Amino acid sequence: MPLVDAVDVIRLVGPRAFNRAKEYVRDAAVLTTEWHPADERLEGTVQGAESTPYQVVVDLRATRGEYSRPVRSRCTCPIGGDCKHVAATLLQSNSRAVADRSAPTPTVDDLTTGGVTALGAARPGTGVADWRSTVGAIGQPTRASSARTTRMGLLFELRDRAHSTRGRAVAPSARRQGGPTVQRLGVRPVTLSGTGNWVRGNLTWSSLPYQLNRLAIEPEHHAWFGQFAALHRSAVSTYTPGDADWLFVDDFGSPLLWPLLAEAERLGISLVTGKRSTDVLVGDEARVTVDAVRGDDGSMLLTAGVTVDGVARRAESTGVIADHGVWCVAHEPALTFTLAPTAAPLDDEQRRLLTVTPEVVVPAADSDEFLRDYYPTLRRRVDVVSSDASIEFPTIVPPVLTLTVTFEKGQAIRLTWGWTIDGTLRSLTAHSPVPDLGELDVVPRDQVLKGVTAAEFATGTLPALEARTDLQVDLVGTRPDYRELTDEPRLTITTMPTDKRDWFDLGVLVTVEGRTVPFTPLITALAKGRKKLLLVDHSYLSLDHPAFDELKRLIDEASALDEWQVAPRINRYQASLWSELDELADETFPAAEWQQAVGGLLALADAGGLEAATAIPVPAAVDATLRPYQHEGFAWLAFLHDQGLGGVLADDMGLGKTLQTLALVAHVRETERARAGDAAASPDAAVSDGPSNPSAPFLVVAPTSVVSNWVAEAARFTPGLTVRAVTATQAKGGRGSVHDLAQGADVVVTSYALFRLDFAAYQAEGWAGLILDEAQFVKNRASQAHRCAVDLDVPFKLAITGTPLENSLTDLWSLLHVVAPGLLGSSVRFADDYVKPIATGEAPDLLQKLRKRIRPLMMRRTKEQVASDLPAKQEQVLRVDLDPAHRDLYDAFLQRERQKLLGLMDDLDRNRFIVFRSLTLLRLLSLDASLVDEAYADIPSAKLDQLLDELEDVVAEGHRALIFSQFTTFLHKVATRLERRGVAFEYLDGSTRRRAEVIDRFKTGDAPAFLISLKAGGFGLNLTEADYVFILDPWWNPATEAQAVDRTHRIGQTDNVMVYRMIANDTIEEKVLALQAQKSQLFDAVMDDDAVFSAALTADDIRGLLEA
Repeated sequence: MPLVDAVDVIRLVGPRAFNRAKEYVRDAAVLTTEWHPADERLEGTVQGAESTPYQVVVDLRATRGEYSRPVRSRCTCPIGGDCKHVAATLLQSNSRAVADRSAPTPTVDDLTTGGVTALGAARPGTGVADWRSTVGAIGQPTRASSARTTRMGLLFELRDRAHSTRGRAVAPSARRQGGPTVQRLGVRPVTLSGTGNWVRGNLTWSSLPYQLNRLAIEPEHHAWFGQFAALHRSAVSTYTPGDADWLFVDDFGSPLLWPLLAEAERLGISLVTGKRSTDVLVGDEARVTVDAVRGDDGSMLLTAGVTVDGVARRAESTGVIADHGVWCVAHEPALTFTLAPTAAPLDDEQRRLLTVTPEVVVPAADSDEFLRDYYPTLRRRVDVVSSDASIEFPTIVPPVLTLTVTFEKGQAIRLTWGWTIDGTLRSLTAHSPVPDLGELDVVPRDQVLKGVTAAEFATGTLPALEARTDLQVDLVGTRPDYRELTDEPRLTITTMPTDKRDWFDLGVLVTVEGRTVPFTPLITALAKGRKKLLLVDHSYLSLDHPAFDELKRLIDEASALDEWQVAPRINRYQASLWSELDELADETFPAAEWQQAVGGLLALADAGGLEAATAIPVPAAVDATLRPYQHEGFAWLAFLHDQGLGGVLADDMGLGKTLQTLALVAHVRETERARAGDAAASPDAAVSDGPSNPSAPFLVVAPTSVVSNWVAEAARFTPGLTVRAVTATQAKGGRGSVHDLAQGADVVVTSYALFRLDFAAYQAEGWAGLILDEAQFVKNRASQAHRCAVDLDVPFKLAITGTPLENSLTDLWSLLHVVAPGLLGSSVRFADDYVKPIATGEAPDLLQKLRKRIRPLMMRRTKEQVASDLPAKQEQVLRVDLDPAHRDLYDAFLQRERQKLLGLMDDLDRNRFIVFRSLTLLRLLSLDASLVDEAYADIPSAKLDQLLDELEDVVAEGHRALIFSQFTTFLHKVATRLERRGVAFEYLDGSTRRRAEVIDRFKTGDAPAFLISLKAGGFGLNLTEADYVFILDPWWNPATEAQAVDRTHRIGQTDNVMVYRMIANDTIEEKVLALQAQKSQLFDAVMDDDAVFSAALTADDIRGLLEA
């Protein structure tokens, strides 16, 4: 059987397949091997993972001696060749070959550490090993016995390199005549022969990788020599010509040579020479020395050398090993080679001293000069001795660490470090080690200190350095008189009017110990988180003070730093912020214009102004009796209007926000007529224009479905007001242009869509004010509707909404940015200062601070607070079990969509459309399978069936119901089923024309059911004729559902209201219901309680929706 080198097997199949092949042989998976010497072909059968064994064929070629090399292989396995089955066949062949040569049966470990892997599956007929031999082998070396391995040694020899031979080293006996030579210490591998001699044979550094098996080399020795050669190659260029037989120790550039030599001793690798009486030693430490001896003529002979472990060696018998070691040759009493690492890296001068100029003669006349000028420098680099004590060396003054402190312009200090040696300042690298100055927090390095850092160094660190005895400090330039100010800061704050309406310059004056601290450097230092501030007079102060922390917070809120031109500004809507500044400052000097502008707002903030406001009587033009809370709301609106302030009326749905607003309009008109009458009676009296444009109409912007309701409510409660509705775009003409409709009107009502499309026409008119009904329509600050609301130039803006906050705090910012610009700063700043910290729970006190800011400009009352006489509202969740076929289909879709979506959650913004499409699919499937695909029309909808059963009882008892869904396709299915049962109904969605007629038919007719799209009719409608509400599918936002319910549970309702939320069990609808509860906390936290909440729909929310 052929023998194959393990290296060749690994090259053929790779290390991973090779290791698997060894397992195959151990497990006796190689069933047959057959060698065909005439064809040099090896065939085998290997049992693999399949039931049918694989057939293997390997073509071999003889290489050296008895070895063969695989050149091609084939296998019936899926890989087709060069696989683990081929390797296993070759290993089994090796095992048989070794056995055929009558060698002991090799073990797996024996024959895989070397080159030939003759792996030992036990030969046929081998019995179970005796227990004594098995147990006794435990703890014994697993390496093959010395009888079967060859020890290696590292041979050292002095070689001459002739410069004319391109670097090839030759033995001294073969040295060429003529031309200088350099003697070097060379090494090469040798093996121990059977007679005990170290022999070279054909073993060279280049042939070493291939000799492991041929020479039966000890594997660990073979591996060590491989590392030794690799370490040499790492420091020698690949293209450098050399000798295949010899490596030279001075080429080993890495100090890893020394641990490698120590490892050789542990492994039993001998360091030898060509002579029996010669030793090779490895020392612990070598030091460079210079021996100075006085001659008879008074001259000095300087001889370079080294000491190895305290034993002196002359330079002529010494060589250097890169910059980390030396080698020495001693001829007496016997030839000895010694290698040792140096205590410190050798510099170029030390290496030159040992190799180029080992002896220097100093004439007698120059001896004093040498000892005075050269000896100190030499002594600091090497050990200088006088072996015969013929020379007495002078005492050397030790180097002194020196710091040069240069005071430069611009309040800067330059630090330069060095050593003063023999009176001369040298660089820091000229001596070592540098003293530890850690307790002073000083690192000796050249640098330039500026600003406060320079001042603190001059007043604190520098005196401490000057007090040290191991340091010399030299000062250059005039030392400034730095001084730290430690008294309490004193703050003075002023306001000055600007040319920009509602804005005032904010002046801040800070003084400490009578010195004025400039505001811009102060606030810049605070913004950058600096701890101290340096003034131009070299005084400096600590900014670590509560007053500065609070000042920074308040100034940041007043205006963004990057927006400041000359000074920060404060907006008139930030009256509560001014109150905090007033409390912080030692003195305040507000401008008269400021006091006039914010006086009313401050009164509202203190709640005192509200009492005065309630004294405003209800206008006679209001044909209704206002409830006390409605009177209070109207008076608050009138107060805001008279003060020129905008606001948000955020009463709960159904509490009469429209009535309170119409009362405001009537009040304004009544006040204008009174002023006009006074002017007519007293022509010389000065008449104030007030905040409104006299006789100009108010513009009301509302959802399309609510426009007609405004006209109807105005006709009912304020018949004296002229109210007109815009029903078409200016391009279509309609009943008149915006300009024509505004003439002589008190109120013009338009929709958000028309307001956006014809904004130029609305902007061209003069309006008394802008009223945004269902103002959540402008909560998206990026929408055109929001931009139009902001850009419309009117003296008064009012937002009306029962849900000022739906998804996140940014909704609130959007509304207040319209009616009170500047109150909460920029959107980015608001997100950083409020939204993110509150959402993460990092700053619970911010919630109270936010309420304090918005309270004067927002009024909200709930039904529970002010309308206790409203009939009860009972809410109930009706849970529906899906039909079995429906359940199986839903679960299948859920698994598919879950797998698709969970991988998209890490980038929700990019994948938002895909995510919500899948969520919508699951929501539709929770209602009715046919909404997803008409192919599932035969699967019944349990929710639809239960709705019809509930409606049957409702209708039979004479009640009327509102039925809401977000999906018009599902509403159509409800309508179809109602028609089949003969139940009359009205229908309203976004495509409905003449909405007012549909609403009026339900209010005045007797249809028991009203099917309404949640988005089209969930707000702005008054449908108190119904007393039952069915919500067929939950929406993410609980406020939207609450608005829908309040279409009937509002002022005017006389019956108890029953609300049923229909939820399909074990579907996404249950998760949406839970999400609603979380979002309700957000609203309550800002408007009512201090509950902890999270804002907006996040990736974690969506993951929760997809949970099983």
